[in-house]
Amino acid sequence: MRVAIFGGSFDPPHIAHENIIKKALKELNIKMLFVVPTFLNPFKNNSFAPATQRYKWVKKLLQRYKKAQIINFELKQKRPTPTIETIKYIKNRYHVKKIYLIIGADNLKSLHKWQDYQKLKKMVEFVIITRDNIKVPKHLKKIVINDNISSTNLRDNLKYRYLPKTIANEVMNFYGSKN
Repeated sequence: MRVAIFGGSFDPPHIAHENIIKKALKELNIKMLFVVPTFLNPFKNNSFAPATQRYKWVKKLLQRYKKAQIINFELKQKRPTPTIETIKYIKNRYHVKKIYLIIGADNLKSLHKWQDYQKLKKMVEFVIITRDNIKVPKHLKKIVINDNISSTNLRDNLKYRYLPKTIANEVMNFYGSKN
């Protein structure tokens, strides 16, 4: 079985995340797309929305995609979880033969810092999401997304039009009350 994994903080989930999901389902030859919200990104000190809230938003966002499933493995760890642990979990739990790991192009420069990167790159095929005009090496598979949105900027400058309709009101209420 071929699967793709798309992890992230989703703090908040936005239309670029949804477009990544749509394009991955369309462009990758996969049986399932696993979306994995982090408890806490290993390279960050905090999240703005609690993990349980981000999980609920992503779960609601995925309801209309039959071949997409949310995985709460990292949330259950209640700690920053290295990607390789998630890959091993999914590989064992679902007996997959091929794993595409979807990451943003902004992660390319620090990928070598990921825990057990040498082992990780043997276990997955990276799929790079275009972002901020960052050049993606030709040998890597990529998905072109033209949405120039980041969760960080969105939290600072909350705009309804950048939020998926299924969760827009909840996200606006949550972050609007925090600002």
